[in-house]
Amino acid sequence: GGEERAKSGRIFNGTGFGSGLSGTSIFGYKTQGCRKAMCIAGYILSCGVLRLVFYWKPAWDVWANSIPCSLQEADVILLRTTDEFQIYSRKKVMWISVSALNKFRSDYPIIADENSIINKAIMKPDLKELTWSYDDSTCKDLHRSILTPCRRLICGPNAIDIQVVPIWKLLIKEVLNPFYVFQLFSVCLWFAEDYKEYAIAIIIMSLLSIALTVYDLRKQSMKLHRLVESHNSVRVTVCRKDEGFQELESCHLVPGDLLALAGGKALMPCDAILISGGCVVNEGMLTGESIPVTKTHLPQAEDSRPWRTCCAEDYKRHVLFCGTEVIQTKADGNGPVRAVVLRTGFNTAKGDLVRSILYPKPMNFKLYRDALRFLMCLIALATIGMIYTVCVFALNGEEAGEVVKKALDVITIAVPPALPAALTTGIIYTQGRLKKKGIFCISPQRINVCGQLNLICFDKTGTLTEDGLDLWGVIASEGNSFQKVHSFASGRSLPWGPMCGAMASCHSLIVLDGKIQGDPLDLKMFEATNWVKLYHVKNGEFTHAVVIKPGPKASNVPVEGIAILHQFPFSSALQRMSVIAQEIGGEQQVFMKGAPETVAKFCRPETVPPGFASELQLYAARGFRVIGLAHKILQAGRQAAGLAREEVESDLTFLGFLIMENRLKAETKPVLEELSAARIRSVMVTGDNIQTAVTVAKNAGMISQTSQVILIEANELSGSPSASITWKLLEESKLNGYRNLVSAKWAGLRFSSEVGRSSYHFAMSGKSYQVITQHFSYLLPKLLVNGTVFARMSPGQKSSLVEEFQKLDYFVGMCGDGANDCGALKMAHAGISLSEQEASVASPFTSRTPSIECVPELIRQGRAALVTSFCVFKYMALYSTIQYLGVLLLYWQLNSFGNYQFLFQDLAITTVIGITMSLNGAYPKLVPYRPPGQLISPPLLLSVVLNILFSLCMQVFGFVTVQKQPWYAQHNIYSACLSGNKSHVENSSSAATIGFTGMENADAGEGVDNGYKSYENTTVWLLSTINCLMVALVFSKGKPFRQPVHTNYIFVLVLVVQLGICVFFVFADIDGLYSRMDLVCTPTFWRISMVIMLLVTFAVSFVVEEAVIENRALWMLLKKCFQYQSKSHYKRLQRMLEQDSAWPPLNETVFSESRVIPVEDNRVAYRNPVFESNEDML
Repeated sequence: GGEERAKSGRIFNGTGFGSGLSGTSIFGYKTQGCRKAMCIAGYILSCGVLRLVFYWKPAWDVWANSIPCSLQEADVILLRTTDEFQIYSRKKVMWISVSALNKFRSDYPIIADENSIINKAIMKPDLKELTWSYDDSTCKDLHRSILTPCRRLICGPNAIDIQVVPIWKLLIKEVLNPFYVFQLFSVCLWFAEDYKEYAIAIIIMSLLSIALTVYDLRKQSMKLHRLVESHNSVRVTVCRKDEGFQELESCHLVPGDLLALAGGKALMPCDAILISGGCVVNEGMLTGESIPVTKTHLPQAEDSRPWRTCCAEDYKRHVLFCGTEVIQTKADGNGPVRAVVLRTGFNTAKGDLVRSILYPKPMNFKLYRDALRFLMCLIALATIGMIYTVCVFALNGEEAGEVVKKALDVITIAVPPALPAALTTGIIYTQGRLKKKGIFCISPQRINVCGQLNLICFDKTGTLTEDGLDLWGVIASEGNSFQKVHSFASGRSLPWGPMCGAMASCHSLIVLDGKIQGDPLDLKMFEATNWVKLYHVKNGEFTHAVVIKPGPKASNVPVEGIAILHQFPFSSALQRMSVIAQEIGGEQQVFMKGAPETVAKFCRPETVPPGFASELQLYAARGFRVIGLAHKILQAGRQAAGLAREEVESDLTFLGFLIMENRLKAETKPVLEELSAARIRSVMVTGDNIQTAVTVAKNAGMISQTSQVILIEANELSGSPSASITWKLLEESKLNGYRNLVSAKWAGLRFSSEVGRSSYHFAMSGKSYQVITQHFSYLLPKLLVNGTVFARMSPGQKSSLVEEFQKLDYFVGMCGDGANDCGALKMAHAGISLSEQEASVASPFTSRTPSIECVPELIRQGRAALVTSFCVFKYMALYSTIQYLGVLLLYWQLNSFGNYQFLFQDLAITTVIGITMSLNGAYPKLVPYRPPGQLISPPLLLSVVLNILFSLCMQVFGFVTVQKQPWYAQHNIYSACLSGNKSHVENSSSAATIGFTGMENADAGEGVDNGYKSYENTTVWLLSTINCLMVALVFSKGKPFRQPVHTNYIFVLVLVVQLGICVFFVFADIDGLYSRMDLVCTPTFWRISMVIMLLVTFAVSFVVEEAVIENRALWMLLKKCFQYQSKSHYKRLQRMLEQDSAWPPLNETVFSESRVIPVEDNRVAYRNPVFESNEDML
């Protein structure tokens, strides 16, 4: 059986899903001939409508054509996302013959190796992913990495291939949108009824809307293609078994290849692990900060543990990530710099970023869901109208063709085809207003969502603070006590000594293009010494060493220079860096810098001053970034390169503190205060140190000075699958190891007495966040409700955090400036990029000015746009219902509105109002509550229902009352004006004989009478037309989210002109005009009566809207009376935690259960479950 099964296999043919097959359910289906034949018959009989429905619903297509079966037998698979959206997609299965690939050669790896991944996949047909894993590889294995031929078959080309979508494809996709299909149906019907003018207007509006959407999508597609284009065309040098060194296109790389990195700049086309030499890399694409990062090679440890376990949290310093730029290479004695390819294509760091842009999580915004529900209600209303129409006309013996036309006409009246165009217009205006403010938008549908934002995540560096750090001063430690602060503001150089030596040499700066580059902190520290840096290529004593010499401005220095012999790079996991340096002609020394608490642990206790903790606390509390420095003299005759880090970093002498200042941007505090006043929560998500992040949060006003910060530390226990989580007051954790810890009891007492229960903020690192998501997922929602500072977060963790906030029903905005924020910017409801680099491709919004002032501006405009959408929606619903009611009333008498009457209402009134209604600007002040986020909310529904009732009452009252007037005659449309208008007297007898269908008998002298003229028609049309104007005015909301209606001058002017024309129609008695508009003459008394009816309706409608619908205090009172509470997950959690006296548990450690199912698989593995390639892979 095994041999037979080895002869064939299958590959899922498609171009990938959001994150491979994770988070996707997979179902097998087999196509059945008879089902397919029935579906084809259905397509033909329904004139393609059924095929269109299947295009919109791919799952229905599969269910109709196929029957469920096992994956082994499937020729079609149905994929369903496992999130709340449950989105279906259909993929075909392509068969490949393994026997054809391996030619049955016994030495071929597929057959020869029983454990080969291909064999495993064929022997286990339910295996869904082919995985090439480096998880279990030891450091030794990676150093001896040998390529096997079948890897190319599994892994496919190393390309992040994104095709620019052709315009015709975008066009077809947009045109097949259900809204436009409905518009096409409406337009065809109107042309059949000779209602050409409005049909042409709708076609023009729809074409404009489609053109704008296609242009936006095409622009975004090209931008994304350009982002990855450079990655796919890099030439690399590869060393392969039996072939030696050869130059290849990067698309031919596979995991296990050995790359040789020559000098000069180079873009990394894959993820690779360094196994010899060293590199300096610009990781700006990943971290958002264009700071050179030093990479060291993987140690050749004789360790049986996997390499990542061996390197612990510091493994990233050996990995060169795809998309990053290698600035410099440093060869060692073992030949050129070499690296083993780890991951290729979409599985790399850059591929992951691009995938998150290509497949963002769908946006679950209630407005769009409710809009569809609302339209369904209108369709249901139209269906009732259709039944009524068919009954009325059929019973009166109308022709079948006419009955069908009239019935279908009801749908186009009840469901306004101009609705999408009107909603799009409002969004276009908002886009224009944002553009004027320097905010560009590539995803217009997100603008409305901005109106609902109630939580904003901010990156720190470059977003809340200035990009760099400033050196404030140095506090040296001598004789076991701190000296006076040496301030650099005075311009004095630091006198020579170990402190000056540490500042000059303990860094990872490089000289690039004649300019010193590196970490801003290192740069500021080095510049303050007034020394200069040189590279010595060859020098008998210092080969490959960096030599630093005093500059002309340096204070009297007794040494010629310092050579940096060996460097242990900075690692965020270790929180320190150290160098072995030697004074020229002097002795070797070790210098260390890092987090003060970390540095102090490596110092001899007698060298650490007793006031260490209080001094550190003093400066940290003032918002400074404090760095500890230490040194020791090495024994003579030791080889620097051969020393272990543990040996070097021990028994040091504490030198003192370096104090840096990270200044807040001037606009940061006012903006955060404005957001706080509007009850919009601010959260900091940064890659920086947690102490600095908390200080910046306090200085910016994100955390008030009276609030306590609780640090959450979560760690996986070594040698055990369980983990621990601890809650500590931050001040206490800073003093840890230098002061006696306050007892848990005292801490709890202080917390509850001094500070209110809700006045606390959680702070945690990315490492702790990862452990919590995996081991304490039940605690995560509780922690997020009060979590304010998230430090040392990786790009993936930032995205995950945004998603977790969304699960709590927050509407999340993300504001960042780097490519490391790309995933989070795309994941958030509204991502705002302050950079025009990679981040702007992922981000729906990009600000031209790198300032967070764009955030409240975007929320203001979003709120205004959302309220505008509701206004337009309500207006369009009312206009179509008013017209629908009027037409159904007239259908009772086998009458209707004339074409010009329809045209005036549809084009001159509604279209113009729809275009100008949205011109109101945003209100400048952010109020502490949001506009409603859904159409199906009591105030909005009540507003629509009441106004429909008012309109219905007025139209029915007019319809019934006119028939009771003494001058009324059903078949004589001139009876009301017999005494007043002699020109009609002669024709009154012939006119009296004209019925609904008697247009051929009409007197030509009176103009064409097309049978629509009647007193009921004139009354209902005039009432409904002016009612549309009244409703537009009533629904045009101003404060608190939009500028008052009187500031929208164009809209006011339009209303005045339209009202003037309508009043002219009421009181004018011009034969030609009345004849063309199908109106008839009525007595002046009746005309005044109609105006009174309209005024009463307007007054009632306006009072109800202002006193009830817009009365926030009334709705709040009703909520209180009915004990209504928000159903948002985070609100429920807040209420629950307020009642919980044991929360937060201070100075407690909780352990997880031993059995843990990881939330996210972070293995270093190669996955390409949906690879498709036509090139010869062998």
